[in-house]
Amino acid sequence: MLAPKLSLATRGSLERGTRRPAALSACSDTDALESTRLRIWLERGELQGGRGFWLRDAATGDALSWDDARLAAGGARVLPVAGTSYRIDDLQDEAFSPGKPLAIIPEPENEHDPNALAIWDAARRLQAGYVPAEVARELVPPLQAVSLWEWREADRRVGLRVLVASPDVWIGTPRA
Repeated sequence: MLAPKLSLATRGSLERGTRRPAALSACSDTDALESTRLRIWLERGELQGGRGFWLRDAATGDALSWDDARLAAGGARVLPVAGTSYRIDDLQDEAFSPGKPLAIIPEPENEHDPNALAIWDAARRLQAGYVPAEVARELVPPLQAVSLWEWREADRRVGLRVLVASPDVWIGTPRA
């Protein structure tokens, strides 16, 4: 499950509705959660064969690698989209361009994997693929997602990497 990282004492107090630890007694539960909430800026970037957004911690200004432990601790993961080769024509739609919001749809009736999480455009018209199976079983919907990085060959999108996060994570909207 992706969730904000809180100390065990704080998390237990907030879940049970009991007194806050002394360190938090001067602030509200909302203030405590807000101070631990992961906030991510999307920063435009480009490399040979790919383009999209790098990640930056909005609280500290630190650059975040796609596998940075602070992402997972804060409730976010950067993942490749599985199965894009089966949907290459749909993948060309602008709805999958880097920076675009996406929908994560559980498929409990999926005959191959009851934990399957499909990745669709925000309007749920076109499917890009799936959250990789080994990761999907670890995630708990609801989830938010944004197209983060695309790989291109012969001017066609051939791969996609997405930022998937719990609703508690703040993801800054890219500037036009």
